[in-house]
Amino acid sequence: MGRLFGTDGVRGLANADLTAELALGLSVAAAHVLAEAGTFAGHRPTAVVGRDPRASGEFLEAAVVAGLASAGVDVLRVGVLPTPAVAHLTGVLGADLGVMLSASHNAMPDNGIKFFARGGHKLADELEDGIEAVYEEHRTGAPWERPTGAGVGRVRDYDEGFDTYVAHLLAVLPNRLDGLKVVLDEAHGAAARVSPEAFSRAGAEVVTIGARPDGLNINDGCGSTHLELLRAAVVEHGADLGIAHDGDADRCLAVDAGGDEIDGDQILAVLALAMREAGTLRGDTVVATVMSNLGFKLAMEAEGLNLVQTAVGDRYVLESMKEHGYALGGEQSGHVIVLDHATTGDGTLTGLMLAARVAATRKSLAELAGVMERLPQILINVPDVDKSRVKTSGDLAAAVTAAEQELGSTGRVLLRPSGTEPLVRVMVEAADIEQARAVAERLADAVKSALG
Repeated sequence: MGRLFGTDGVRGLANADLTAELALGLSVAAAHVLAEAGTFAGHRPTAVVGRDPRASGEFLEAAVVAGLASAGVDVLRVGVLPTPAVAHLTGVLGADLGVMLSASHNAMPDNGIKFFARGGHKLADELEDGIEAVYEEHRTGAPWERPTGAGVGRVRDYDEGFDTYVAHLLAVLPNRLDGLKVVLDEAHGAAARVSPEAFSRAGAEVVTIGARPDGLNINDGCGSTHLELLRAAVVEHGADLGIAHDGDADRCLAVDAGGDEIDGDQILAVLALAMREAGTLRGDTVVATVMSNLGFKLAMEAEGLNLVQTAVGDRYVLESMKEHGYALGGEQSGHVIVLDHATTGDGTLTGLMLAARVAATRKSLAELAGVMERLPQILINVPDVDKSRVKTSGDLAAAVTAAEQELGSTGRVLLRPSGTEPLVRVMVEAADIEQARAVAERLADAVKSALG
């Protein structure tokens, strides 16, 4: 069996790859593994369970709740809320475990299961490995130890979760948003109620699109992966900015008043300067991945800020932040982590803080985002090659060195093997788009020749 857990939980086509049986079994396995790790010692365990609006989330939620309760875990069912809300509630309610059912930005037929440890933090890799091993052992016939009588878990709805989370967002906002007009694209997802409520209570005039989830329309031509509707709506309504979330609202992209996209790198740059000004940017350092635009790195250097870069994936950004005590990190895709206020990427919080900076400075979002210039970036996928030899091929190393010498300090080359496919991703950035394209095509040819 291949590893079930990816970089962000277990995902797959709902009712085909991700079945009710799998959801139930993983939940029981999680309860047993955490019990053996001592998480439940001395008290009756509790779990927080939430989901996004996907139709499949209804039966998967039932399976997860059944699995946890059958293993003796009390369940607080919070309903449709964003992933960061479930993480936050897991922490503030003192729960031993959090479970979020969502496939984030994926299309509606997919779904996923993400577990949070006590405090609302992502489970460590070794715990995920343990859950998978225990699940597999029992899937093939080993009987579970099951509580009976009063030992079974109790289940209740926790309707206060919505207000608790919104109150948290407003409490950490540095200033109000009075005078701002904001368009919110909720991707027909988990933040369809939360985000408009938070922005409105903070004082903004709110226009919403993509805020009528019906279980089938999540991420369908809207949200952070489809900004066309938001761009048009911001211009049409004469708004100061637009905010787009994905299905589970753990990411945020933005649009300025002219309808131009503001990506995660630019959002990080704006928030980094705001946090330095407020004295909350610990170590004057921002954490990002190797896929961040070179323009972001150059902007941080120009501002005297440090940049730490990690492997691709918000979990690696978070690991670096926690290890070194940094306060801000994120990805170009819009996963932004403000560690003083959230244990995971929080799209609503990010959007609120971005809007708060516009309100506080009385500058346009375009002017604020102008602190960095996005360099042209070309990405070419080279399929059907031996990706394992990317770092050992002498011919490829020579081609990369030649490309780096040609680009100098205003360009960058990155060759990255795909984690799931037999291909290598060639990424080139340069001050000139045509130079970036030419260098990328030469490197793609070199990859085919050296690794094909």
